[in-house]
Amino acid sequence: MTKQTILGRVTQLAKANINALLDQAEDPQKMLDQLIRDYSNNISEAEQAVATTLGNLRLMEQDHTEDVDAAAEWGGKALAASRKADELRAAGSAADADRFDNLAKVALGRQLQSEKEAATAEPTIAAQTEVVGKLREGLDSMKAKLSELQAKRDELVARARTAQAQNTMLDAVKSIDVMDPTSELNRFEDKVRREEARAQGRQELAASSLDAQFEALDDLDRRSEIDARLAALKSGRAA
Repeated sequence: MTKQTILGRVTQLAKANINALLDQAEDPQKMLDQLIRDYSNNISEAEQAVATTLGNLRLMEQDHTEDVDAAAEWGGKALAASRKADELRAAGSAADADRFDNLAKVALGRQLQSEKEAATAEPTIAAQTEVVGKLREGLDSMKAKLSELQAKRDELVARARTAQAQNTMLDAVKSIDVMDPTSELNRFEDKVRREEARAQGRQELAASSLDAQFEALDDLDRRSEIDARLAALKSGRAA
């Protein structure tokens, strides 16, 4: 994966509108879980890319520093060789003076080469520094977005659990609603009332049977009295 691709993905993910994504999701919790996984994976990839890019940048900076130092060093050597040539020429040693002038030229050539390499690396270092800065900013944004995602998920899960608990409680209350004729409590009350009515009926039936027995006893007494009077009539002892 190239740095440009990673930078583009980091920028896109960092700008993502979580609320808009959730509004379009059929199952927000599952979508949040997937987004958290995606963000975590992309953050890991981006961190590796930043580390690699930053490592390359530091190498280029070291090379640039070495080129700058080398240019300065070769410049110093060229100056020393040139001064030595001037001294020798003033002393009448033209051949030795020419040799040191040639050394000064070689040193100046090395200086120019080092300066060129340093100058060539500077735009690349500047570009890489900008890329690293953007990647770091994107990483910070993604990490903040990941924290937001995790907070949203925790909030959503908590709300779902609260709603589930409320619905469970309402279902439980409904199941024992005494105004509901289909509830277990009403059915039990109806059963008790039927048992009470049956007991009352049996009591009334028992009472009726007892009254009938007493009425039969009274009737027996009346018949005995009638029989006694009939016997008195026949014996001429009518009262």
